[in-house]
Amino acid sequence: MTTELKPSTTLDGNPNYPFEFSICTLVTDHEEYAGMKSSFYEAGFTEGDCEFLIIDNSKANTMEAFSGLNLFLRKATGKYIIICHQDILLHDDNRMVLEERIRELDIKDPHWAVIGNAGGVNLKHRLQHITKGTTGQTIEEKHLPIKVITVDENFILVKNEANLALSADLKGFHMYGTDLCLIADVLGYHSYVVAFNLTHKSDGNADETFYQLKRNLIRKYRYAFRSRFVSTTVTRFYLSPKGWKSWICNSVPVLFLVRQYYKFFTVKKSYSIKYKDMQP
Repeated sequence: MTTELKPSTTLDGNPNYPFEFSICTLVTDHEEYAGMKSSFYEAGFTEGDCEFLIIDNSKANTMEAFSGLNLFLRKATGKYIIICHQDILLHDDNRMVLEERIRELDIKDPHWAVIGNAGGVNLKHRLQHITKGTTGQTIEEKHLPIKVITVDENFILVKNEANLALSADLKGFHMYGTDLCLIADVLGYHSYVVAFNLTHKSDGNADETFYQLKRNLIRKYRYAFRSRFVSTTVTRFYLSPKGWKSWICNSVPVLFLVRQYYKFFTVKKSYSIKYKDMQP
């Protein structure tokens, strides 16, 4: 008896998103979130072509930011995913303004993946295009959009097509904007601060948990970006950010000597996963 094969689905590379925007928020105060959501409505983000997704942390921290935002990034069905704090309010700049900023980047840099209203360009220059709720001060940056290495977490827009995710080995409520931009960069995408003004009620809280997460992030990427030998089923090579080191270690004699080391001093069994290796 033969099984009749059903036709396979042919993909055309043009994703179809049921929503234009997914607005995603970790909620600890439903009253404050309602004010935020209302301001989105008034700015043109209505539920006809927008979806609003939340993780309810009002009674307990059911999910921290890294795992929670990864859930948003997996489940959101909008063409653009907005990840934002519950304590922001849209006012002067509306949906039409944001869509114009997106169109501008589509023309200037099709490889953009992350948009924010604040972030870091380098060790000297930081950008903010925002109204501070604590003082009422409006800060406007010139020459936007500007490519950045990080974005602030109060408002982040992610292109769904980029398939971004946050690190599984980091936890907490800080630094996820930085992590997202680093991962986008590794994947070949770029991040930008654009001229999209809104009110952020808080100036942030750099407490001890912030600095601990900063240390954890540094430790994680120090290991992730380490120099290393790589072996495939076909070839072997060395990866390093240093050109001279890459040239030396990719030479035939060095690759041969390293291979002999593994041949005589290691066995495959030693690489088998142990139960303790799977513990968090």
